[in-house]
Amino acid sequence: MTKPLTNLYSKILTEIGEDPKRNGLLDTPQRAAKAMKFLTQGYHQELNDIVNNAVFDSDTDEMVIVQNIELYSMCEHHMLPFIGQCHIAYLPRGKVLGLSKFARIVDMFARRLQIQENLTKQIAEAVQEVTDAAGVAVLVEAKHMCMMMRGVEKQNSKMKSSVMLGAFRNDVKTRNEFLMLLGR
Repeated sequence: MTKPLTNLYSKILTEIGEDPKRNGLLDTPQRAAKAMKFLTQGYHQELNDIVNNAVFDSDTDEMVIVQNIELYSMCEHHMLPFIGQCHIAYLPRGKVLGLSKFARIVDMFARRLQIQENLTKQIAEAVQEVTDAAGVAVLVEAKHMCMMMRGVEKQNSKMKSSVMLGAFRNDVKTRNEFLMLLGR
């Protein structure tokens, strides 16, 4: 583990009034540093490595939807988690993407500090890039701890963000089919 990050967490504990030498906190700076490295590992991942050549020829051109992909990210404003689900649809044009790669793409971008709107766009653009689909739709629904644990403290709030590319943006029927199939 990176010693500078561990030292910073020790300093944070001191700054909030804790004693990092207290029995229950002895290993906390190291554990927190390790957790932060994991939660931000997306900065060290590349789309091509994540996809790993799992794009396959296919003559299907009907809508493909992968829904309820769990996601865990952290907002860039408060560094607090937001937790939710991602739903992805695409219209293949000669190529399909291996199923697990959708979850890997979501995780790669979710494991960075950011806002949900940007996360949604990054996922959509990545799927478009690797599949060259006729259209891509992404809907992210998440609960934000920065709104639930602090500030306005609204426990039942949920944010939804969507990005529609290609046919999903240009054709209302295609967009509506996606939303209907999601049950929205």
